[in-house]
Amino acid sequence: MLSTKTAIPILLILGLVFVGFGDQFLPQPLRSASFKTRVALDNWMTNSFNLWQPKTNPNARTERALEQQESGK
Repeated sequence: MLSTKTAIPILLILGLVFVGFGDQFLPQPLRSASFKTRVALDNWMTNSFNLWQPKTNPNARTERALEQQESGK
C-alpha cells in the first residue's frame, strides 16, 4: 500500500499528464475527456483572471506618438 507521501505526488503527476497530454496518446473515450477537461480548466482560469479591465486605452500614449510621427510634428 502506498503512503500518503508517495500517493499524492503520483496522483498529481498523473492528473497533469492526463490533462496536458492525454488527448495525444489515450484511447478515444479518455482522449475526448482529457481534451474537454483541459478546455474547461482553460476557460475557468481565463474567466477567473479577467476581472481587471483598464479604464483607458493602455496604448493611448503610443498611438499619440505614432500620430505625431506620421504628421511630421
